[in-house]
Amino acid sequence: MGVFEFIRNVSEQHEATVVPISVFVAILCLCLVIGHLLEENRWVNESIVAILVGCIAGTVILLLSKGKSSHILRFSEELFFIYLLPPIIFNAGFQMKKKQFFQNFITIMLFGVIGVFISASIIAAGSWWLFPKLGFVGLSARDYLAVGTIFSSTDTVCTLQVLHQDETPLLYSLVFGEGVVNDATSVVLFNAIQKIDVSRITSKTPLRLIVDFIYLFITSTALGVAFGLVTAYSLKTLYFGRHSTVRELAIMVLMAYLSYMLAELLDLSGILTVFFCGILMHTFAMMSFVAETFIFLYVGMDALDIEKWRVTKLSFWTLMASSGTIVLLTLLGRAAYVFPLSAFSNYMNRRPRRSPELTFKHQVVIWWAGLMRGAVSIALAFKQFTHSGVTWDPVNAAMITNTIIVVLFTTLVFGFLTKPLIHFLLPHRVVDEKTESSSVGSKSPKEDMTLPLLSFQESASTNILRAKDSLSMLIERPVYTVHFYWRKFDDSYMRPIFGGPLSSSPEC
Repeated sequence: MGVFEFIRNVSEQHEATVVPISVFVAILCLCLVIGHLLEENRWVNESIVAILVGCIAGTVILLLSKGKSSHILRFSEELFFIYLLPPIIFNAGFQMKKKQFFQNFITIMLFGVIGVFISASIIAAGSWWLFPKLGFVGLSARDYLAVGTIFSSTDTVCTLQVLHQDETPLLYSLVFGEGVVNDATSVVLFNAIQKIDVSRITSKTPLRLIVDFIYLFITSTALGVAFGLVTAYSLKTLYFGRHSTVRELAIMVLMAYLSYMLAELLDLSGILTVFFCGILMHTFAMMSFVAETFIFLYVGMDALDIEKWRVTKLSFWTLMASSGTIVLLTLLGRAAYVFPLSAFSNYMNRRPRRSPELTFKHQVVIWWAGLMRGAVSIALAFKQFTHSGVTWDPVNAAMITNTIIVVLFTTLVFGFLTKPLIHFLLPHRVVDEKTESSSVGSKSPKEDMTLPLLSFQESASTNILRAKDSLSMLIERPVYTVHFYWRKFDDSYMRPIFGGPLSSSPEC
């Protein structure tokens, strides 16, 4: 009897696991089908579809369970960080248009790195000042810093689906580049905040935080670059693709995940490591798409989680007020760095007889593109305020609920308004590719070839004159000059060793 009882228990446990997974996968397939059917609409994207389907599915499950639960499965933060976020970030780096990314590198880094610090500071300070006035108390200093980081992470999917890369390549490159750098920076800053000793906060704490951030950023980037170069060199020298593309793809996927896990073991940022590893490798596209849909579907279902609403001791109006406060601080924090840093970027990229590249309308679009919150915000909130996806602390439950409300509101409301706003600011037009390329490029190819370089075959006086000309060009046009010399170094040393087309080709 004991053996039969054991077999029956195992069978029941197996059924209890398989059935929910099967139902969730079926709903996930439904999201993909609906997203495909609405692809031409362009009013909604996969994130909005997944959230709406998740809400509907959660409502049905809630009714069938007689108000007990809206969940099919329970997911922990480990699931987000180990299985879902790596393919999303890797795919972002993998699909990055490297030429446009590095041509606009300074502007993208200003928005994606400096902007996160400004936004996180405003949101953290505003939350610390306003939450107690709304009756929401109980958060620690580290929690407020984490809140600033969580809601500084952007989701630019809605805007990218409306923007046309052929019509506005500069704007598309900035929005896309800032989005992925912003996600990586938010995770690095979040990890740096976890190392702060809140019991010993002094005037040196901000400096220590910045030092920890720089250390994590540089070491994680270096690790990702190293893995990417090793993988590229292996694929080039061992000719995996000659015999089997399956082996080649397997090596890329496994090396990407290995870089992520090694970074986590070394207490670095796995997200930043796998992002730069993706930039240096040229497969995770399908996994990334499914992972993002998976997360937003779960958010839609989690919005109806009765347990969190019961654990939260705040009233409905206090929750709405705190969520509204976060949204307003997000708007303010975003504006506080987009417009000033855009002006600084225009100054750095100034060119004779040309108007600024980032017009006020472009700046409004960039500002709006970063108002939506998505997968990274959800993952960081679960990591900070839950344990294995569950929390019985009223304050933590309130913050999870606030995060879900903010993600739902910004994705649905701002997402639906994205298309009319962009069409109003940037009317549909056909842009001459030569004209547009001149705005993001620079000098003509002939002028590029005559850029002054030092030569051992020339006299010392000639080299001094060339150095002066190079220095003056670096001062007048720093972005273009650095990009030009990097292309020459890349063509001369990097591509012959690690593979890839020369920069003269379209895919450089």
